[in-house]
Amino acid sequence: MNRLQLFIVGTITVLLAACGGKGSLSGSGGTPITGPSTNVVTAVVTGGPSKSAVNTLYTTVTICAPGSTTNCQTIDNIEIDTGSSGLRILASALTADLPIQNASDGNALAECTQFVDGYSWGPIALADLTVSQESAKSLPVQIIGDSSFATVPADCAGTGTSEDTVQTFGANGILGVSTTAQDCGAACAVPNSLGFYYSCASATNCVPIAVAVGNQVQNPVTFFATDNNGVIIELPSVAAAGAASATGSLVFGIDTQTNNASTGTVLPVQTGSGFLSVSLNGTVYDESFLDTGSNGLYFTDSSLPQCTGSGFSGFYCPSTTQNFSATVCGFNGSASCDSPQASISFSISNAESLSASFTAFPALGGTFSSNATTVDLGLPFFYGRNVYEAFEGKSTSAGAGPYVAF
Repeated sequence: MNRLQLFIVGTITVLLAACGGKGSLSGSGGTPITGPSTNVVTAVVTGGPSKSAVNTLYTTVTICAPGSTTNCQTIDNIEIDTGSSGLRILASALTADLPIQNASDGNALAECTQFVDGYSWGPIALADLTVSQESAKSLPVQIIGDSSFATVPADCAGTGTSEDTVQTFGANGILGVSTTAQDCGAACAVPNSLGFYYSCASATNCVPIAVAVGNQVQNPVTFFATDNNGVIIELPSVAAAGAASATGSLVFGIDTQTNNASTGTVLPVQTGSGFLSVSLNGTVYDESFLDTGSNGLYFTDSSLPQCTGSGFSGFYCPSTTQNFSATVCGFNGSASCDSPQASISFSISNAESLSASFTAFPALGGTFSSNATTVDLGLPFFYGRNVYEAFEGKSTSAGAGPYVAF
């Protein structure tokens, strides 16, 4: 997940990051494929809770205290993110009373979730989740910005900018559905782990602690009784100049129902990271990824002029739209682009020329200068495509995950 902020004509903030289910899936972003609605929820690109987000995909979820049918809440403007795993809810958007979980030492368990441009801090609770007609019971979730955990550990605060409010986060929460099963995995289950999880003896005394894999924040879809081996993001094509909004679907499961049959080129990704390779302009970027949580197409290209206007730092502003061709390749552990592979094309336009009345832009891009081995194919890549994300440790008719396909 990568959140860059951009101000358009001084009025619109681009933020990373709602609706009910529907019964059709559009093949290649166009041809309808009819099917059941039990495993489909509407996904929309809108301005979000701030009315000013761009290229941010939202949905709606219902959460309850475990086992309760009355201590429940339906929350909209939940960002769909294929670049992270786990359900995270902003405390300011939460009214349901969820039980906080304990670390192995008996103290309250909290997490410092680290993104490319900042961090989110808060305790871990348990919740029952319902999306469309799918449900996950006793799911570990993070409550971001809980006032009872107002003191952020120094080593967490030192990782970047705080994103603990709806305004800074750009959503009421996030539904992380990456190819990984947990948000950290084995690296956080050992002593002297990465510093994601903390034991809090009090609000001002939190120290890093190892957390067993099963107690970490989990990819919610893996908790579903069925349709739990992957997801499909389906979005319509968007005109080059942009659109006021875009409406598509988040489909649960791959090859489990009549509306989620495998198709496209299957590209294996690295277990744990989701990395694959992208060959662009004669260079292979072997730590690349597909990410609905990124609001643009991010890659390093010194020939593209960067924007100079206030609030546009890091985005590209070519005088005319620039067209690119690239090859996306499965992960093979080396800086090469072997089979299987798929050819793609995309465009980059002047970010400062974007219409202030639109929220969906297929040609928004910027630099990924923090890592010269990465191409981040963000939400613009998903327009006009059905993109499959098969989870690690799960099987589909097209093979075992983790993989992406389109």
